[in-house]
Amino acid sequence: MTHISPDPEPERTTGLEPGGGVPPGETPPAESSMPEAGPQEVHNPAKGWAKAPLTIILVLVVLVAAFFLAYALAMIL
Repeated sequence: MTHISPDPEPERTTGLEPGGGVPPGETPPAESSMPEAGPQEVHNPAKGWAKAPLTIILVLVVLVAAFFLAYALAMIL
């Protein structure tokens, strides 16, 4: 099985100058950045964690840590 390189051959690729550069006008212009360009967004969800899930996670972490601390103390005594 022969390996075919996915890279184009510079000699046969259209739009390349002899040094490998691209002549002006060959590529499309960059996209402009206008804040008014898109539709108006009326619902912006809150960023970050909500208080209830964060509280539940913290309580579970404390319970697991307390279990392992009690287990370690029981093993020592």
